[in-house]
Amino acid sequence: MTLRLAFMGSPAFGLPTLEALIAAGHEIACVYSQPPRPAGRGKQERPTPVHAFAASRGIEVRTPKSLKKPPEQEAFAALNLDLAIVVAYGLILPKAILDAPKRGALNLHGSLLPRWRGAAPIQRAIMAGDSRTGVQVMRMEEGLDTGAVLASVETPIAFDDTTQTLHDRLSTLGAVLMRDTLERLERSEIIETPQSEEGVTYAHKITPAEARIDWSRPAREVDFMIRGLSPAPGAWFEFEGARVKALLSRLGQGAGAPGEVLDDNLLVACGEGAVRLLTVQREGRGPLAAQAFLRGQAVPVGARLA
Repeated sequence: MTLRLAFMGSPAFGLPTLEALIAAGHEIACVYSQPPRPAGRGKQERPTPVHAFAASRGIEVRTPKSLKKPPEQEAFAALNLDLAIVVAYGLILPKAILDAPKRGALNLHGSLLPRWRGAAPIQRAIMAGDSRTGVQVMRMEEGLDTGAVLASVETPIAFDDTTQTLHDRLSTLGAVLMRDTLERLERSEIIETPQSEEGVTYAHKITPAEARIDWSRPAREVDFMIRGLSPAPGAWFEFEGARVKALLSRLGQGAGAPGEVLDDNLLVACGEGAVRLLTVQREGRGPLAAQAFLRGQAVPVGARLA
């Protein structure tokens, strides 16, 4: 059955879901996305990935700064929707918006709720050293990611996963999950399961202060941090007065003072153990594999990264 939907999303995480809903034959009455923002060297306003894709398909796009005012709420209600589908939209949805579609609003969330409610679930899962995560379709309500779960799929977090690789995998899994959930919803096959009151954690936004590497921490924690903050904002350290991002790492064998370089291939001592930096990015430059970086920047054994 064809459903009349509003899709509400902004970053690339939502694109596979929007494409899947279109391919399934659902009617996308309107797309809501964050307003265009200055980006790039010229600081020209750039639409979000979801906005740009929807516009290329001839779908109406609305970019309100807020949905709290009555005119925006009335315009949304006038769409006469069956459902609103929300994927990383970035705006709070007031009750009037949640209640307007006949069957409410469903959210695709990148964690296994109630773990990692909030803004940065993928980053936080890797940074915490979680062994698994997933993506879930959740009934939206006024609380922060507190609604009942309609469907979920799990995936292991691999030793070499970064936020980028896990983001891409979850967005693909989530698109299939949302498409299938709508089909099952139409067949009355869905059981909505309330979230557990135990195990609640919050995935707060990453702050700039968190991104600096503390080499006194155990190597496992440093590795989790580097991969969890890759590619953005990027965990960083200082060397010879310049800021360098560490974008990919592996656990290594070695010991020394925290931040001490232990060999000629960027093996760095931590509070316990060591990590090998595989991909780094000097401030104002592009990412480089360690060997390519070292051809342009000598980092001798015994040097200290701060």
